[in-house]
Amino acid sequence: MKPRLLDLFCGAGGAALGYHRAGFDVVGVDIAPQPNYPLKFMQGDALDFLADWGDQFDAIHASPPCQRYSTMTADPDRHPDLIEPVRELLDDIGAPYIIENVPGAPLALGSALLCGSMFGLGVRRHRLFEASSFPIPTPECRHARQGTPVGVYGQHPDRRQHLRPDGTQRGTKAHSLDEGRRAMGIDWMTWPELAESIPPAYTEHVGWQLRHHLERLAA
Repeated sequence: MKPRLLDLFCGAGGAALGYHRAGFDVVGVDIAPQPNYPLKFMQGDALDFLADWGDQFDAIHASPPCQRYSTMTADPDRHPDLIEPVRELLDDIGAPYIIENVPGAPLALGSALLCGSMFGLGVRRHRLFEASSFPIPTPECRHARQGTPVGVYGQHPDRRQHLRPDGTQRGTKAHSLDEGRRAMGIDWMTWPELAESIPPAYTEHVGWQLRHHLERLAA
């Protein structure tokens, strides 16, 4: 029987598919409709669902909205800080959990930093993963081998270059939905969904560590 994993703030399912590949039975929850979510989906408030049903799952993943912590956000104070409320509920439930967010978010010291270049992807998309009770090995970034990364952000693809503050090129935005999908390792999302997602390769990596942890607990 597969272990059950709750995928909170699930979006269109980038994280979900990675855990599915690692052998989990995944249920996604999001406040907004997610017609392209590839697995079982329930629409609702993530915190309410966690409080009511979180103890029915073997493990929990949460990706609270990142706008509060992102350097791309013009006015971060307009966005809620949900990491601490989520963590408090997760600690009360006691199941192994993962919280994912952008660099700069208030995650625990020692959270794993994952990058698309570690998994042969076209994006870099650095993301932090805080795990409650198991280590997440962190491969080395392979920026040099990857070359110029592909940008997947904004409302539509348009091939613009994105530059560092000193004017040097940081990467090139994808010029089409297909290019963005290839760069992310995702083949089912619309462009706006891609722009808000994380690659499944990240959570497949995390998921296998979580599976081993659950197996050790069961033994």
